[in-house]
Amino acid sequence: MPGTFYITTPIYYANSLPHLGHLYTTLVADAIRRYKRQRGFDTYFLTGTDEHGINIQRAAEKEGRSPKAQVDLISAELKRMFASFGLDTANDGYDIFMRTTEPYHYAGAQAFWLEIAKNKTPKGNSTIYKGFYEGWFCAPCAEFKTEEQYFIPDGSEQPHCPIHERPLDKVAEESYFFRLSDYQDFLIETIEAAPSRIRPEARRNEVLSFVRGGLQDLSISRQRSAVSWGIPVPGDEEHVMYVWLDALSNYITALGYGSGDSSKLDRYWQNVTHLVGKDILRFHTVYWFSFLAAAGLKLPDTVFAHGMWLDANGRKMGKTIGNVIEVDVLLKHFQVDAVRYFVLREMVFGQDGKFGYENLIDRANADLASGLGNLASRTLSMIAKYREGRIPAGDGGEFAAGVAAYRDKFIGHFDDLELSQALESAWAIIASADKMISDEKPWLLAKEPDRDGELNDVLFRAAETLRWLCVMLYPVMPRSAEKIYRQLGLKDDLRLADPASLEWSVFAEGTMIGESEAVFPRIDKTKVMSEINEQKAVGGEQPSAVTEAIEQPAAEAENFITIDDFLKVELRVGEIKVAERIPNADKLLRFEIDLGEETPRQILAGLAEYYEPEKLIGRKVVVVANLKPRKMRGLESQGMICAASLEDNTGPSPALATFLEDVDVGARLK
Repeated sequence: MPGTFYITTPIYYANSLPHLGHLYTTLVADAIRRYKRQRGFDTYFLTGTDEHGINIQRAAEKEGRSPKAQVDLISAELKRMFASFGLDTANDGYDIFMRTTEPYHYAGAQAFWLEIAKNKTPKGNSTIYKGFYEGWFCAPCAEFKTEEQYFIPDGSEQPHCPIHERPLDKVAEESYFFRLSDYQDFLIETIEAAPSRIRPEARRNEVLSFVRGGLQDLSISRQRSAVSWGIPVPGDEEHVMYVWLDALSNYITALGYGSGDSSKLDRYWQNVTHLVGKDILRFHTVYWFSFLAAAGLKLPDTVFAHGMWLDANGRKMGKTIGNVIEVDVLLKHFQVDAVRYFVLREMVFGQDGKFGYENLIDRANADLASGLGNLASRTLSMIAKYREGRIPAGDGGEFAAGVAAYRDKFIGHFDDLELSQALESAWAIIASADKMISDEKPWLLAKEPDRDGELNDVLFRAAETLRWLCVMLYPVMPRSAEKIYRQLGLKDDLRLADPASLEWSVFAEGTMIGESEAVFPRIDKTKVMSEINEQKAVGGEQPSAVTEAIEQPAAEAENFITIDDFLKVELRVGEIKVAERIPNADKLLRFEIDLGEETPRQILAGLAEYYEPEKLIGRKVVVVANLKPRKMRGLESQGMICAASLEDNTGPSPALATFLEDVDVGARLK
């Protein structure tokens, strides 16, 4: 048996409303947890809120609330957001929403303090002592800053936090200290001995560099006269525990530490993965590892620091420039599973990523509507049309081995938390299935009764591919994978379907497919972006960089596109099957072009003045396949043929873009 697996997000600080950063980390944790459960692990998933400290006390005072009312509000809003995205317990998401104002956390955190205090440091000194601290304090960081950790802006005498770019508070008061300086050698040895304990490698190196630079003892309390909103220090009511020892201990108090019942702690603390933003990595490694060691507890197996979301132009998001991604906008305009897929596919886990509404639409249309959704739709429709809705028996052949190879890559990447790369492997399977269908042309096989066996093989392979994809993609897009799985006529539980155990040919011959419906309808980009921009305007936000660029005079616009812009254009190889003139149209020709799809596309082109239509039949041409259909002369044109000519119409007649080499119909130009 694989054993247990405990995954946590940070507990989010309850001083402001939830945002994309909270959503992202929790979506990632949810996907990893679902995957681990599929693989047979006994899993436990924690998220929640960090609810003490001066920042919350100040935020509550500013809003005219008590600190408890403030954290109740933020906690409720976070739960609402998580429920909307299917991340709550009712939707098979987190197992516990941890709150540090829970009475059992008070008891557990105080027990943790006492356990640390009774032990000695690696150098034989007391772990906790009382002293006097005078220094510069950043409330949002919940950290005292050394001279190397702050800057003094021009024209000011007051140090500022480089992270939050705000003045630091001068604090001079009695404090309890944790003797962090005695743990330097322990931390270096521990981190170097287990390279996978801190990931990715670049972040591990940052932590090691910080530790090697020398550690100072850490203030872990504040006087109640200065900060009243916190857990009392055991045996000293005049002090409250300060944020990091209080907050970090939630990962064990949630499992019953200090409650007298250690069964959950014994069960799940054996295999722990913390997901954190890179801005709080140091606290979850330098401080947390030292606290745990001081209390005699096992260290986490992995602390993985992910990157930050930037806007589509690579800028830090902020309300002042109007480039914030609003969670409620995502819920209104996009499927939950489209958002889940986008964030896991778009950001290489551990690096920064770019998020824009247009990026999301493009990815959803290309990968989901035209990719997975189209494969499901064409497979199910062909089974309904050619086999009366029953999946035939067939042979997987070499195609099955190729799918299994990509499945193995998917598992390897997911095991290593390379989530974007795992999804690349899954989409390679979709591309293989599309190519198989285009090459075999089942719509032609169906017209030849003596080739029934070949047709059965194609339909069976397509259905099996979808089944494998549903199992593999369930952790990433559970609702959509479930829908497609049921449309295939399958009833078993995807939550427990191990992708490593997938075998070919498990469909019972004649399995009846369910009712088919589009899982990922294509998003009308123009319409949705217009609605989003209108919503921003009503909400009083600043226009986005995209909007500003659109509103500039054309003369000021740069005549460049990005590689992302180019990749939006889907160019495919087509073979002209029909070419004819349109009555009463001097310039238009009507074409039927085979793009490797079930039926040829009808495309109209203004080439009648330059080509004799009958001489074009059989020519292979380049077609823009994802151009929005439009009507001309009462006929719908479903794409565009590419041809070359000079912009001023001088020179020879337009030349059709074609190929010297033999290329497959339906192949995509890259």
